Amino acid sequence: MSYDYIAGLAIVLLLISSLIVRSRRPQTPVWSIMAFLSFLTILFRLVKPSELESVIDLDVILFLIGMFTIVGFAEASGLIEAVSIWFVSLFKTRYSLLCASSVLFGLLAAIAMNDTVAFMGPPIAYAIARAINVDPKAMFLLLAFSLTIGSVTTPVGNPQNILIVEKSDLEAPFIRFVEYLLMPTLINLFITPFIIIKFFRIENQRVNIALIPHEALKDKREALLAAIGLFSSITALVINDVFQLIGLPYISKRGFIPFIISAALYIASRNPRRILANVDWGTIIFFITMFITMEGVWRSGVLNPLFNMFMPKKLEGIQAIVSIAIISIVVSQIVSNVPFAKLFIRYMKSLGYTNSDYVPWLTLAMASTIAGNLTLLGAASNIIIVEYLESRMSTSISFTEFLRTGVIVTIVNVAIYVAVLALMMII
Repeated sequence: MSYDYIAGLAIVLLLISSLIVRSRRPQTPVWSIMAFLSFLTILFRLVKPSELESVIDLDVILFLIGMFTIVGFAEASGLIEAVSIWFVSLFKTRYSLLCASSVLFGLLAAIAMNDTVAFMGPPIAYAIARAINVDPKAMFLLLAFSLTIGSVTTPVGNPQNILIVEKSDLEAPFIRFVEYLLMPTLINLFITPFIIIKFFRIENQRVNIALIPHEALKDKREALLAAIGLFSSITALVINDVFQLIGLPYISKRGFIPFIISAALYIASRNPRRILANVDWGTIIFFITMFITMEGVWRSGVLNPLFNMFMPKKLEGIQAIVSIAIISIVVSQIVSNVPFAKLFIRYMKSLGYTNSDYVPWLTLAMASTIAGNLTLLGAASNIIIVEYLESRMSTSISFTEFLRTGVIVTIVNVAIYVAVLALMMII
């Protein structure tokens, strides 16, 4: 074995062991683990300091900063909480509320990123659980599953989607994601609550929730800025996709769109320092260091035998969908979904996949995301929810509790996505 291979193997083993320990010591942030691994990557000379500028994707970093800023406005102003309360107050039975909550959490994740909603979702889920008198763990699991499912729908739903869009140069990504993934996502958001209902033996009863949406709104001006920022960013991204499809000039570096829009909002804020502090800088650090670490792992070739076993060559049609789905779900449990996506993008490009192969890329986005519904380690949003429960609510969800329900949820989710994607290819 070569020196690079041994160094890459050491980094992968450290990553896996760190994530396992992290599940028992949630006070250790994931970004600190990746930052240390990036240090080792440079120390082992897998990536040289002079190469860092070309290794780190600035477009992805700017995209994340822009979206986190806009969502920071929505969170600090109470806009997201107010919308959530208003939505769930429309439904009056347990089953309808559980289904509504699933759709609500999923749609919020689709437009505001799943990790962000994971920070503020637990108190909303707990309030709903108390109002309808069900086990809070049922709502917390529904929150985790719904965030993962909903984030599949758009390029801004989760970090790996952003990464796949930027690295694959997928044509008109916002339109493609919604066209192929919205329908199966909605189906899964409606089915998943009934899996929870079955596991927790929840009976349907009529309930009355006395929640007042406007009381959650802390600052109307900041809420308006958040609404303007979200609407402007999504509209600009969709228009940019349309321009690309019809052959008009468009912005290829899409990360600049939310970044520029968010930059304009700061001057109108009452407290821009507070908004800046609300940006999830830990995730930004995670991505910067993840780019470095995964570049080193890729160069070492340590995971290539595993990739070759599942997908030795470029595949087409249903065979490609199934193969990408299987390897995404399996390997995402080993190294987590974002690092896996970063590595597998490179592997798919080496096999000859281009930006015109949008179904395989969408399958990668779907499967690497849905992998988070199998185990607690599959997605960062799961860890965020568990950390919140343990640090602020004196409760938790064990690895076994999550897995017992997650296996069924994941099988159902993947079956629906694969069936719809295969049908869309035929049509």
